[in-house]
Amino acid sequence: MNARAMIEAWMLLLVMSALTTALTLIEMSGQGRMIIAAGVLTLAGLKARVILSFYLQLRTSRFWTRAFDLAIGGFLVVCFGLYVLAMEP
Repeated sequence: MNARAMIEAWMLLLVMSALTTALTLIEMSGQGRMIIAAGVLTLAGLKARVILSFYLQLRTSRFWTRAFDLAIGGFLVVCFGLYVLAMEP
């Protein structure tokens, strides 16, 4: 991987981490909390994809990219489902 692509990936991760931090600082209740949780989990999935694509160079393999997308996506959906089930009524 060339230095420019590594710097771009790092900057993208930095921006997404800042967005995650900003989302966690928002005070909400009810539906708002679920939206924030979905946003945090979505950003986590996108960060995982950047790491797998750029640093592990899986973007050259369509099979592994799709396999990890499905695995990470499924894991994040389960995490969100558990969060929703654990929320206070």
